[in-house]
This record gives sequence, C-alpha cells and structure tokens, in this order.
Amino acid sequence: MEKTIIECDNVSFHYEHSTVLEDISLEVKEGEFWALIGPNGSGKSTLINIILGLLKPDQGNIKLFGQNIDSFKQRERIGYVSQKSNSFNSGFPATVLEVVKSGLARKIGLFKSFTKHDEQKAMDALRVVKMDDFANKNIGELSGGQQQRVFIARALVGEPDLLIMDEPTVGIDQKNVASFYSMLNALNREHGIAILLVTHEVDLVTELATHVACLNRSIHFHGNRSDYKKMNDADISAWYGHPVRRVHQDEKEGQR
Repeated sequence: MEKTIIECDNVSFHYEHSTVLEDISLEVKEGEFWALIGPNGSGKSTLINIILGLLKPDQGNIKLFGQNIDSFKQRERIGYVSQKSNSFNSGFPATVLEVVKSGLARKIGLFKSFTKHDEQKAMDALRVVKMDDFANKNIGELSGGQQQRVFIARALVGEPDLLIMDEPTVGIDQKNVASFYSMLNALNREHGIAILLVTHEVDLVTELATHVACLNRSIHFHGNRSDYKKMNDADISAWYGHPVRRVHQDEKEGQR
C-alpha cells in the first residue's frame, strides 16, 4: 500500500482581508504524478509555499511523509524547482556541474567541500535529465529548456522522494515543452519519484499525470486522470471563472 507523502487537512490562508485558500484537503501518495491546475491568482503558488513550509496556514494541518510539518526535518526528501525566469540570473558564472552540485549543500553542509562521490552523484543526476554532455558548459550558454533540465538535476541530486515544481516551463520554447514533460513522465514512471506540478499546460500534462487537482481558492476537483477526463468543459469553466475548452486526444490525432 502506497504511503501518503503530502497530507493537507482543511488548510486555509488569508492575505490581510483576502481569502486565498479555503478548506483545502489533498493527499499525494508515493509514486503519484499530480497536476495542480487553475486560473491565475487561484492560490496554487501559495499552496506550494505552505507545503514547502515557507508560509504558515491560518488554519488546518500539513503532514509530510506522515510527520507534522512543524517537526519535519528531512527536507532533502523534497526537491523543488521554481519558475526559472523569476529565480535565476542566466549570467551567473557557474558551470552546469557546479549548479547541480550546489543542490547537495543542504545535505553535506553549506561550507563543506564536495567530494568525488558528490561529483559522481551530480553527473548521475545530469544523465537522468540527459544533460551530462553539457556538464562543463557555463549555465548561461544553455537554452531555457536546457537550463530547466539542469535545475531539475539540481533538485534530483539529493535523491528526493518528492519533486515539487511551480510552472517549470516558463521561459521554455513551446516546441520543447512536450519533450520536457516527457522527461518528467520518465522520472515518475522509471525512477518512482512522486511529482506535484503547478502548470497551465492543462491539455498536455493531463495526458501524463496520474492525478489532477483543480484549485480556485478551494479544491473543485481532485482525483485520478480518467475521472478528470470525464468532466465536461462547462463544469471546468465554472471552476476557472471563464470559458475553458480542452483539446481531446481524438482532436489532436485529427490535426496531425
């Protein structure tokens, strides 16, 4: 039986007098791939920040790997990848390998030297995302999609059980988005890493995710992918607050 690795129980959060999240209950189990979708301003990033322990909920409880978030110490079990364009200076003078090794700082200590074993782990993480040939290149020389693969390798180098990503395809050319998500699918299926992904690429990611949660201040739907696909566009539009039309697989086939 799969263990629960994220448990949100009736979580609410307010900014001043504005309710951002209301009675959020959600469970993510090991090995699952969750797509967290919803309109801009729906509270998705706030929920991620609460799960990461960066914000405290006004009410409700969060458990990580069965432990209350306040007493959870094994932060290395969680890898996090933010929106690259908002969090990284592409002119930073570091090689790809150095960027990935920096992901081990929390595990080995901030001021300790990296060993050959650490370098091997970094190379292994780069191989997983198919970026090992770029190890000695400066991170600023890479495309947006290549950089984001490097940031995922940085998150993977500590061998996490859970990978959380907040709109990781920001800054990636549209033609490369499909291959990026295919890589995430392989991480989930072949390496058993649970994924919680905030995304606007609804049609693409829901073909890969095992579960979907639709958030707009409260959870309007959460369940497996097949149940999500049975929902009609009118219901989804009501959750989003504006018209939404999904592109179904048979339509995609007809467009080829």
